[in-house]
Amino acid sequence: MSILNIEGGRPLTGKLPVQGAKNSALPVLASSILCETCSVIHNCPRLSDVDASLRILECLGCSVKQEADTITVDSSGINRFDIPDNLMREMRSSIVFLGPVCAKLGRARLSFPGGCELGPRPIDLHLSALRQLGLTIEEDHGWLDCTAKKGLRGADIALSFPSVGATENIMLAAATARGNTVIVNAAREPEISDLADFLNKCGAKISGAGESVITIKGVDSLHGCEHCVIPDRIVAATFMAAAAITGGEICLTNVNISHLSPVLPVFIEAGCEISTHQDSLVIRGPVKLKPVKCVRTMPYPGFPTDAQAPVMAMTAIASGTSLFIENIFENRFKHAAELVRLGAMIKVEGRVAVVEGVPKLFGARAEATDLRGGAALVVAALAAEGISELHGIRHIDRGYEKIEESLSRLGAIIERVQ
Repeated sequence: MSILNIEGGRPLTGKLPVQGAKNSALPVLASSILCETCSVIHNCPRLSDVDASLRILECLGCSVKQEADTITVDSSGINRFDIPDNLMREMRSSIVFLGPVCAKLGRARLSFPGGCELGPRPIDLHLSALRQLGLTIEEDHGWLDCTAKKGLRGADIALSFPSVGATENIMLAAATARGNTVIVNAAREPEISDLADFLNKCGAKISGAGESVITIKGVDSLHGCEHCVIPDRIVAATFMAAAAITGGEICLTNVNISHLSPVLPVFIEAGCEISTHQDSLVIRGPVKLKPVKCVRTMPYPGFPTDAQAPVMAMTAIASGTSLFIENIFENRFKHAAELVRLGAMIKVEGRVAVVEGVPKLFGARAEATDLRGGAALVVAALAAEGISELHGIRHIDRGYEKIEESLSRLGAIIERVQ
């Protein structure tokens, strides 16, 4: 078991490239199952969730090669339709394999996904949509047994909520289905557009990605392609929060400024100075952070739920009271109790958290209970007086590539120890 030791109180300075987006790389890797020839995917982050996806691909019979941040997938040898329970449990997004496996083989058997415990994140939207595409799904003691004996067919699907995962699964299943599919109230996240870009390079006919209505014209087959994953906007927001809380100044490269537009106003409200260029961003933290009136998480282009925890940590030492309203996951404030261990003053009532800024935080032992909550603890520890000992960092490794090395490049005193 590894832990992170962090000595706080040092302003972050320097330049850092932002890794590829985890939430884009995972569905792109899953979609490689549909291709008849090799796919070469660049800018894939080295994460435990990516490793889990690669193990699933290999288990299904795909050939996988990984060199630095480039992954090559050859799915011509795929010969299994079932995914072992232990692999499904490693990450919540593993359900994204359901659509492409069914589209490729006409059958799939897998268990319910695992990952961070953020409260109910039901897959009923996924299952309902895939049933409309002609998939027969039987639920058997935690397993999903799925068949499409007559193949998948296009349909008009209206989502009750713009679910990212459900939108991805529909796109993947419909890309080679017979006829046309229209998704109404589709998710609009940049990762959806990136997946559509990859599929279209492979020969798919998808239009409207990034808007609320997506149209997919089914094609007979897909071929492999070469693709570069978009930068991770949540990782960028996390390092921005780290710079802000330490009063530092950093330059983030390999960023997409338009993808960060939902979070920039919050940092500006907190008193940060931000300058942007074509693919880079400079942020300078103030001497004293200002509180933010209200951070309300919403589907894109609203404030992302994944950035809520790191930004909350930033406001812990602001000169006033900040308000957070979580509209996506009901258990997304678990990090609040751990931030209190470092001296933060946070009161949680249901989906609302009130943060009263304190003069300073203090080093302490804390436990990461989920991915973004763990990132929030890192952000807070960077500004805390003394040394913090963070446990449960396996969660952090799911979404941040060697976070201790990245922060060390910016002058932080942080060490991973066994």
